[in-house]
Amino acid sequence: MDEARHTLVRAWLIKAWHDLRSAHTLATATPPLLDTATYHCQQAAEKALKGLQAFHSLPPDKTHDLGFLVERTAQVDASVISLLEDAEHLTPYATLFRYPDDYMEPSRAEFTAAYEAAKRVFTHILDRLPASVHPEAH
Repeated sequence: MDEARHTLVRAWLIKAWHDLRSAHTLATATPPLLDTATYHCQQAAEKALKGLQAFHSLPPDKTHDLGFLVERTAQVDASVISLLEDAEHLTPYATLFRYPDDYMEPSRAEFTAAYEAAKRVFTHILDRLPASVHPEAH
């Protein structure tokens, strides 16, 4: 992998890692900010998937639809199809709690399910990539 692509892949993964860390931090704050934390779970999975797309030289798709991202990425890495259920679970959180119209706060259980799904997506993708692009590699 050339240096420019290595840098791009790693940048996507760092952003994904920051979203996961932010989700945890926001969920454990006093009081917990579960709406924003749940949004960051979706973002972590989205950015990890886009990092894997970049690794395979696919231009990252400009969508928040994680099911679509999984299906598109599965064209170059069939293993990601196993993430489809988690992806479809997370997709609504791109917008569900972002705006005050019809505002509702996710439950702790809803956040926990989203966080675990995001961690599964992130971990699966890290396992598919060289350690040199992992966020904690440098």
